[in-house]
Amino acid sequence: MLLELIKYLSEYFYTKDELISASKVMAGQLEKYQALGVMPKPSYKVNLDVNCDSFFGEHEELQELEFYAKGYASWLDDLLVLQHKFCQEIQFKNEVFKLFYLRYCSEQERLKSLGHVCNDFKLVSEIDAYIKEAWGHFIQGTYGLCTKSGLPEDIAAKAVAIFEINRLSESDELSQAALTSLEKAVNLLDKSSALFAPHERPRSSRHRLVNEIRRRFKLFAG
Repeated sequence: MLLELIKYLSEYFYTKDELISASKVMAGQLEKYQALGVMPKPSYKVNLDVNCDSFFGEHEELQELEFYAKGYASWLDDLLVLQHKFCQEIQFKNEVFKLFYLRYCSEQERLKSLGHVCNDFKLVSEIDAYIKEAWGHFIQGTYGLCTKSGLPEDIAAKAVAIFEINRLSESDELSQAALTSLEKAVNLLDKSSALFAPHERPRSSRHRLVNEIRRRFKLFAG
């Protein structure tokens, strides 16, 4: 399982050094942005206790590796641009949240234009509170774990898809139109959701709302 986990993380995530190399920020800037609460924390931390025995003798080493969603490289670059525009810390932090908010809302509106139903109470009447809560999870690194990019667009798509799937799958008897909408929502979640680490997959939202819903309603992958 450990080798599978490392393979998964190496393929779909950046280590801290890789993230910095993939962005335009200087070394140390990542930690400063995290301390300000505008940059997500790592989605995974792996502690390795390495004990190696060879012809040259034994070698022991302790390491902690941090893994970040690859989409965070572009978020770091956005932070750098905003920091150059807004030097005051409070204004900078407000503008970063505003960027997250606007990108989230823009994606939700785009999905509505494509026929996705976004009329859940939380996504309409309580949208400000909902996005603020999503922002908190974003900064904690949670969405880097459960969405493909970790960015506002995938976060919004995941929310819309989950609300649609839960609403449409309440009944086992669906019209053809409802089945089509359900399939569309499942495909949206499939596209925006992460694969999850091997040990997480049986308990993941992807398994419950993509794999199981497709099996239950005999839906095809889009």
